[in-house]
Amino acid sequence: MNNLWRKSFMAGILSVSLTAGAVTPAFASAAPDGKTDAASLAGGMGISRNWESWKAEWEAVKNDWTQVSLTPGSDFSQLNFAWYSKKDNSDTAEKKEEQAAQEFSAQSGDAFSDSSESVFAGTEADTSAAGETVEATQAEETEANVATEVNTAAETAIAEVDTATEESTAAFNAEEGENTAAFNAEEGENAAAFSASENDEEEFAAEANADKDLPDFDTESDESRAIAAMVANILGAQADTTAPKLIIGEGRNMKNAKVYVAEQTDATTNTKTNEAYVSNKVTATGLSANTVYYYSYEKEDGTYTEPAEYATKSTNSYSFIFVGDPQIGSSNELKGSDTAEFYQAQSDAVRNDSFNWNTTLNEAMDKTGGNASFVVSAGDQIQTTKKKSPGKSEMTSEIEYTGYLSPDVLKSLPVATTVGNHDADNANYTYHFNTPNSSDLGSNGVVGGDYYFTYGNTLFMMLNTQDTNAAEHKQFMEQAIAANPNCTWRVVTLHQDIYGSAEHSNEPEITNLRYTLVPYFEANDVDVVLTGHDHAYSRTHILEGGHKTVEYTDDEFDAELDKDMDAGENPATRYEAPANISADSKEPADVAYLNYLNAVMDKDAIEDTEKGETVVNPDGILYMTANSSSGSKYYDLVPRMQSYIANRWQEDVPTYSVIDVTDNTFTINTYRTDNDQKIDETFTIKKGVTEDIKSASVGKVKNQVYTGKQLQPALKVTLNGKTLKAGKDYTVTYTDNKNTGLAKATINGIGKYTGTQTVTFKIVPKKAVLKTVKAGKSGTATVTIGKAGGKVSGYAIQVSTDSSFKKVTTYRTAKTTYTLKNLSKGKTYYVRVKAFTKVSDKNVYGAASKTIKVKAK
Repeated sequence: MNNLWRKSFMAGILSVSLTAGAVTPAFASAAPDGKTDAASLAGGMGISRNWESWKAEWEAVKNDWTQVSLTPGSDFSQLNFAWYSKKDNSDTAEKKEEQAAQEFSAQSGDAFSDSSESVFAGTEADTSAAGETVEATQAEETEANVATEVNTAAETAIAEVDTATEESTAAFNAEEGENTAAFNAEEGENAAAFSASENDEEEFAAEANADKDLPDFDTESDESRAIAAMVANILGAQADTTAPKLIIGEGRNMKNAKVYVAEQTDATTNTKTNEAYVSNKVTATGLSANTVYYYSYEKEDGTYTEPAEYATKSTNSYSFIFVGDPQIGSSNELKGSDTAEFYQAQSDAVRNDSFNWNTTLNEAMDKTGGNASFVVSAGDQIQTTKKKSPGKSEMTSEIEYTGYLSPDVLKSLPVATTVGNHDADNANYTYHFNTPNSSDLGSNGVVGGDYYFTYGNTLFMMLNTQDTNAAEHKQFMEQAIAANPNCTWRVVTLHQDIYGSAEHSNEPEITNLRYTLVPYFEANDVDVVLTGHDHAYSRTHILEGGHKTVEYTDDEFDAELDKDMDAGENPATRYEAPANISADSKEPADVAYLNYLNAVMDKDAIEDTEKGETVVNPDGILYMTANSSSGSKYYDLVPRMQSYIANRWQEDVPTYSVIDVTDNTFTINTYRTDNDQKIDETFTIKKGVTEDIKSASVGKVKNQVYTGKQLQPALKVTLNGKTLKAGKDYTVTYTDNKNTGLAKATINGIGKYTGTQTVTFKIVPKKAVLKTVKAGKSGTATVTIGKAGGKVSGYAIQVSTDSSFKKVTTYRTAKTTYTLKNLSKGKTYYVRVKAFTKVSDKNVYGAASKTIKVKAK
């Protein structure tokens, strides 16, 4: 699908969506799911011409199952390929390839030059294990894929090739300054279209993309035969294999080319044409950063595809695109009926959804300036499961994979896919994608298990949670982390929205998965979890410690959910579901339902962080749920937004996120496809940044009561809105903390926190003991006090004529006995005592003793 897209947008574009059905039955039900009509989207964006072009193109490509897919390799230096070819034509392909090479060499004649470092010059072939395959039911990685690797710049290797080979390939290696008829180069120019460049990388990339430097083939078949000849010359005797090959080299001239022989696995059969297909997989290795490569792969008839560009990026700081649920074909209203109407409706839906999918990808790439390194998809690449296909056919979804892989941008942009529930029961998922570091752990027995890859400073762990065996996912993560212990960022992707905010998010099946996985994520210091499934955007607060508190079954939930979301007769599409169950309902089923919803809001899991667009050194995890990237289906937001949600959005428009990663920042921006407007504020996680504990806010410590032991009150330390944890973020040293007076607590930063801060608190005397008050002669009374511990400064004797001590006369003494004088004869007095200690020239008092009443004589 072409990617000619407009650079300016209409102002004030509205969302464009269709209801789920043309005719809605007149009875109560949930609101229908929304979807985006491609013609309306194109019209609103000013790209209707592209839509009309795609409709015509779709008729030509919809039955082509041989689209290539690119997947990130094990690390940035590798790239994984997968494509179909027809099984029964492999022998023919071998003969055609050999014939093409011979014919092209014969036609070339003496016009070839042997002076440049062209990939066409023969070299010494080096066979190595480079391809990968995944078995149909296990997605096992094998050590296969015989690859032949060529260093075309090696003069020693060139010297070993016979004269005939040199002559047959030299037409693409014209010497500098020589005029050649093939390219009509002017004198003084280097006219070798495929010659090696001596310029730096930027100049080389520019040369490779300049039309005047590209080969001028009369027909596509000429180019295919030229590539076939190049492959044959590189492989030599090894070219006899019938398996398809892939060639990749630097620049449009494929300098330093490598040829790989695909590892093949039997795939599926088109029962309509009785054509059997095989899956071909190759892993290209040894790629360099910031380099433009071109690749071409062999089809079943022996021809080679037009070379496609793949440009590697920097890994120091990079961008990737995050999308959810393309689910190509989901806009089809006729599900699984074996009729001509169904297949036509499926084709129309795939055409619609793949256009929108293509539009989203192109908008995302434009937003990154073409610099995105790869895409992460949170699952459900296609719609039709094998179980719900007519006759449970495995081939029904192939047209949907054709639509999914049709965007031209995917020929140069790898996608790390996640297994969704719509992908999970059909092994053709494993035939279309060549995932790196695949594991049997997490396998559901059909589409393989978990896998991981690294890019720069980030470890991406892709979990197949269609297998809900959390212990296996835990083991897989531990193995992946052990193999890559120094990655700064750890990102997990899974399909189910374990912390989402649309229709699926509160299902017990989903929340149970949440509470089994989250402890393993936290134990393995995962930073971000990316999910899909709910076809609506949401972003959480930073979360830590969510745990299950209520048991509730799916059956109980489903019955109440239907009641809660009933949208009445002839419901229209909406963005937020209704809430029919009142918060004050007394019905037991309603009360249980609402209690469950409250329990899974995980209020206590929200980490204290500074409000705003950036969090620094969080302890918890950010969870994101992506909206539909194709608009094939949308779900409504739940009416009671969960406490854990920081922001959410649904307007029935496709969206995408651009994520920028550096050594210490992970920044997310999310946009709507139709007008490129942001649907959420920029959000950044910053980590690995040391902070001075001197800047922390320490909560006031209340007075401590003397106990005779060293007192160590807990402190609340907050920095940038985050409550720090004792023992993890800081330690505390206490001094002068036994006797009454002023004690000190020194906070010492550890880990990400440096420096110290000292705070003080008071230790006050314990409650005083008033032993006796005895009246004496002539208006006197003797007060006897129990001695206080903790080195008190003295005692304050309070005397009043009323028991509430509204008016008090205070006598201070350092002794434990004291004589009151000048008391009025016959008058009743109330006496109590407090111990005190002097702190900074001020008296600090302990609690008052009991009150004793005395009558003066």
